[in-house]
Order: sequence, then structure tokens, then C-alpha cells
Amino acid sequence: MSQKGNVLEWTGRASDLPDRSRENLGPAGPIVVDPEAPAVTLRLVVAIPSANRPSILPDTVRSIARQKRLPDLMILSLSSPDDIGDLDPKSLPFPVRVVWGRKGATAQRNRVFEELNPDDIVLMLDDDFLMAPDYLEKTLEVFVNDPDVVLATGTVLADGINGPGYNHAQGVELLAERNVDTLPTGLTPAFSGYGCNFAFRVAVVAAYELWFDEELPLYSWLEDVDFSRRIARHGKLVKSGAMRGVHLGTKTGRTAGVRLGYSQISNPVYLLRKGSMTLRHTLFIASRNILSNLGHSVSPPEWADFRGRLKGNLIAIWDLVRGRVSPGRILDL
Repeated sequence: MSQKGNVLEWTGRASDLPDRSRENLGPAGPIVVDPEAPAVTLRLVVAIPSANRPSILPDTVRSIARQKRLPDLMILSLSSPDDIGDLDPKSLPFPVRVVWGRKGATAQRNRVFEELNPDDIVLMLDDDFLMAPDYLEKTLEVFVNDPDVVLATGTVLADGINGPGYNHAQGVELLAERNVDTLPTGLTPAFSGYGCNFAFRVAVVAAYELWFDEELPLYSWLEDVDFSRRIARHGKLVKSGAMRGVHLGTKTGRTAGVRLGYSQISNPVYLLRKGSMTLRHTLFIASRNILSNLGHSVSPPEWADFRGRLKGNLIAIWDLVRGRVSPGRILDL
């Protein structure tokens, strides 16, 4: 690692990671639920990791001021002082803590844990996810009403990730149009949380040391699936029909096409070996992405580098044949 101003720059390799300080979360150990113990008032923390998107983050954060139930704390996990854009945290009607750390989705998510308490409920949001006005209220209800729920993910009413994406004005309009009273509000079992919006109990993460896997660098594709399948061993994963929002799917600041394409193969293989994914799931995800990249490469749209992704797919497959495929290889591409 190297020092640049007050921010540590990270190469992205796990071998460069310093020891983390998570003493505030207490020692690891089993979760003990005492039905006779007095009810604990849960603190709801909203955490947003962000990097290289100073034109996106501020409007997303400011929109949270319109929530019916405000967060008890917001943590912005950034990789550079420039990431905050024109946002003035002091102008918001809830406390905001800005922290700095290594760039990368898993590293920035893990940086948040250093600021949390064991009894917190933390909602991890992408910097381009817009919540319905009662999203935080409904999130807290899920965890208060059922102590067996360890992770909850919301219902995405519109998702720009598979297209050119939406700007904030379009997202607000879509949210108003699609957030209607006739939608179902119940809970259904979920296989995993969706990385753009999922909440979980910090107590479970701390007890079993379920940190996000920093062997998945940069964009950390599928880190949400890996985290979800590990925490699922200790309770229920649910999708809430009442937690609603719109994912803008903003394309700025994302991982380059070749690197993402490599991750589309290497990361599922890594998670298969780790036990977080089955062979069937791995083959389905890998083949779906290869076919999508191949099809879009014929006449590629401007909003995504599908030819670069396909090239990354092929490099990863060749590395797999040679027995050297690894998520960290994207740092050399």
C-alpha cells in the first residue's frame, strides 16, 4: 500500500491488508437469544459505499431526508475525499459519519463494520438506489417482528442495471409511478440479498465473523451472494414486498469491461470452491453471462462494453483450463 494525502491507496490484493480493528463488535461466539430479556431498541444504520461517483452519491443521500423514519446514523464509506461531491453532511436531518479506506466493494463494506455496534441493524445501499418514503420504517419492522430474520432485501420496482440506467429524475418518477398500494407487502424466502439494497443483523456478523470476502476485489461481483449464503446458516433470509425502491443502475465509475468479464467467470468458480454456490448455479450464471456478452457484441450498445466483457470471459476460461483462474487476477488485466 501507498499513502496519498490522508487516504491509503490499496493495490487490491488481500496480502496487502492490514489487521482490522473490530474491538467494538466484541468477541466472536454463538448468538444467545433470551426470551425473558427486555426488548432492545435497535439502531438502524444506513451505509453507502461509494467510489468515483461524486455526481451520483449526493442526490441519493439527500433523498434519504424524505424518509418517514430517518436513520439513526448514516455511514458513507469512501475511497477518496473527492467521492463526496457537493454533499454537505451537516445539512442533513440525521447524523452522518464519513469514513475512508481501500477502494473496492468488499473492502468498503467491511470498513463500515468498524463503526458499528453489535445490536445494530445495518442497511447496505448502493449509491444509486432510491428508496420509497417508508423503506426504512418497513425495514426495521421486519427485524423487530421476527428475531429469526438475519437478512432482508427489498423489492426493486425498476432496475437500470440491465440497460443504459436511469438518472435521478427518472428514478424519482419511476418510484412514484410504480410504488402503488396494490403491490404485495408480505415476506417471502430469499436465496440472497441484492447488493444494491439489503439489511442484516450486525450481531450475527460479529458473532461468526462473517465479513465480506476481500479476495473479491474492486467491483467484487457476487459478493452479495457469498455474504448471504454464509449468513443464511444462522437464520432466515427474506425478501420484503414492503421495502421498495428503484435501482438507477448508473454506469459511471464501474469496473472496466474486461475486468468485469473476467469476474463473471472467476468469481462464480471461486465461490463454488468456497461452498457459497452450487455447481448448477455456477454453470447457470457463467453461461448466461457468456451468451449475453456474445449476443450484445454483434452490435454493442454504447452504455456497456460487452466486447470487453466477452474478452474477459475468454481470458478467465483459458485461465480455468490452465488451473490459474482467480478473482484477484483482474488486478493484472
